[in-house]
Formats: sequence, C-alpha cells, structure tokens
Amino acid sequence: MQTNPTPPPYTSLVAVGDSFTEGMSDLLPDGSYRGWADVLAARMAASAPGFRYANLAVRGKLIGQIVDEQVETAAAMKADVVTLVGGLNDTLRPKCDMGRVRGLLTEAVERLAPSCERLVLMRSPGRQGPVLERFRPRMEELFATVDELAARHGALVVDLYGAPALADPRLWDVDRLHLTADGHRRVAEAVWQTLGYPAEDTEWQVPMPATAPPAWLARRTADVRFARQHLLPWIARRLTGRSSGDGLPAKRPELLPYVHPEAREAYEGRA
Repeated sequence: MQTNPTPPPYTSLVAVGDSFTEGMSDLLPDGSYRGWADVLAARMAASAPGFRYANLAVRGKLIGQIVDEQVETAAAMKADVVTLVGGLNDTLRPKCDMGRVRGLLTEAVERLAPSCERLVLMRSPGRQGPVLERFRPRMEELFATVDELAARHGALVVDLYGAPALADPRLWDVDRLHLTADGHRRVAEAVWQTLGYPAEDTEWQVPMPATAPPAWLARRTADVRFARQHLLPWIARRLTGRSSGDGLPAKRPELLPYVHPEAREAYEGRA
C-alpha cells in the first residue's frame, strides 16, 4: 500500500530580499502583491497548524540595504526556514563592485545560517533578451558565490537560473523585470520541492508550448510602451539615487501565524 510522504516539520518561514521576494508583479485585486513566498507560506501552513510567516522584503533594495535592514531582524526571529535572495539589483547597476557584493552576501549568509534550521538561497531567474546578455557575467559571478556559500554553510540552493521555462518572456510582466503570477507559482513549487515537500507540479521547469512570435508592429509597440512606462523611470531613479522602495515598510514585518487568504474570512469569523 502506497502512503503519502510525510511533510517536513517546518513551522515557520522568514523571507528576506527585494522585489522578487516581495512578489512584484503578482498583483492581487486589492492592489497588493502576492508572489512566490506567499504561495509557499500558504502551502507550508496547510501542513503545519500554527505556522508562522514573515516577509521582510522591500522592492529595489541592494544587498547592502538587505544586510543593514533585514538580516539581523530575520536572524532574531529564529525561524525554521529562512530564504535569502539578494544582490541581483546590484548587478544591474552601471557601476557595481562585485567584490563588495560578494562580501555583503557572505556576511548575510554567515549571520543567517546559524539562526535557522534551513537556509535557502537562490540562483535567480533571468529573462531572455539583451538585458540578460549584458549583465550575464555579473549574474553568474553572483551565482557562483551563492553556490560556494551554500556548500560552506549547508544551505539549499534553488536553481531558477538553470530552469529554461523561467527564461520565457511570457512568464515576465510588461516591466521585463518581474515574474507574472504563473512565474511566481513556478518559483514557489521549486522552493517547495527543494525543501523536501512532495511535488505538486512535476513539470514546473517544462517550457511553455511554442507560439507564433508577435508581429513586428506589436513588438515595436510593446518596446515603446516598456521604455516609456518602465525603462525611463528606472533610469531616472538611478541618476537621482532614488529607489522604488524608498519609504516602504517590509511586506510582513512580524513572524505571526499565517492564515491562507482563502481561509481568512472563516478564521476571523471564529475569532
């Protein structure tokens, strides 16, 4: 008789990082963002009564800001699982000191690894296109550091960069920087399986079915819209030293019991 695998006994999760972990562009009807970390927390909560979840991520944060503003807070929470994704924003800057990025990422891992049962690092996904090609050497240098730190500190690595499906432009929002809801769902599945939970989607890495490429006019229209709505504001923020996350609080700053959104109404009705 076949039995279902027993889920790992994780009862808490803290997510650390930038917009990728905050959940942009997985937009909910109320204007907030969901994202892979929320999807993962909901799944973990379903198999662990009293499960607690915090998400300290804020869009636009560089690795130095993540270390200064999130790492110590996350370490103090003593969660079972901590996810750390950072440094990619640094690699996309025109001037980037990769030695400093590696040092700060090392500092973050050395502080977080002893504070939790399981530290999860990631090789972030990259969208096909000229941006990826331009910054690929820096990204791969960052990911090499991730691999080295994971081996040294016993952390898990989720290889999203090596997943062909996540390079598909159709899984990226119109800003070309953030995953769609389906992209975030696939990331949640990847982390879920890496943590040892039974697979819910064995084909999350499988590329989407091929479709005819958009017509030339549609591509040019999309390029103009992207430049006007996303690229030019991004450049303006870089030139003025501003960030999209300036003044924003952490997404979920306290490690509190997590109720799946679909069950919250019933839960609150019993309280």
